[in-house]
Amino acid sequence: MGSVRIPDVSPWRVLHEMRLLPDLASGLAALPALARAPRGAGEPVLVLPGYGAGDASTALLRAFLARLGYRVAGWGLGRNAGDVPKLLPRVIEAVERTAAAARRRVRLVGWSLGGVLAREAARERPRAVERVVTLGSPVVGGPKYTAVGRLYRLRGFDLDAIEREIAARHTARPIRVPIHAIYSRRDGVVAWQACLDRSSPNVEHVEVACTHSGLGIDARVLALVADRLARRR
Repeated sequence: MGSVRIPDVSPWRVLHEMRLLPDLASGLAALPALARAPRGAGEPVLVLPGYGAGDASTALLRAFLARLGYRVAGWGLGRNAGDVPKLLPRVIEAVERTAAAARRRVRLVGWSLGGVLAREAARERPRAVERVVTLGSPVVGGPKYTAVGRLYRLRGFDLDAIEREIAARHTARPIRVPIHAIYSRRDGVVAWQACLDRSSPNVEHVEVACTHSGLGIDARVLALVADRLARRR
């Protein structure tokens, strides 16, 4: 993983997110696929938002999954302020609580930083997690290769140290549950190369064509999420 060069994300790259509306328009062609999406049977799904966002940002995704028959919940922790060490214990608690209430493993869907937290919860509590779907999540380097990397530096975070710590966790304790990593080269927030997981033994990479902001609302992506959540392996 260390041999793969990942470019820094310029703050100007977020201008790529202006493609959101055209991408959504082109995604309308996938609407029939939503009607044909495989249905759930009450399986618990926990959806985690990205940096700076809360449950409102995942409302459409959660409503869609609930309509398919899943027992869906937001994370209920307010705005994602980005402090993973502080947030992770609370996410793990929510996963364990959800799994205990349903008496079955939880499916996790995480958008951007929410996907990082979902992965770490799966790493720590594999018996409570059925599978993980990530949407544009920076699994390499954490915030380093994202448009908010400079904000983390201003807050005093050592991004190089974070990158080394993440790489060490990947090596020492790979995630064993199935992971479906959805990413886009049009992403204006996260370098798409940082979304590629080269350490987990059971990971699938799925490339889509939309903005980072569109990952949780584009019909094409919603259809993919439904398909992956329904898989049994």
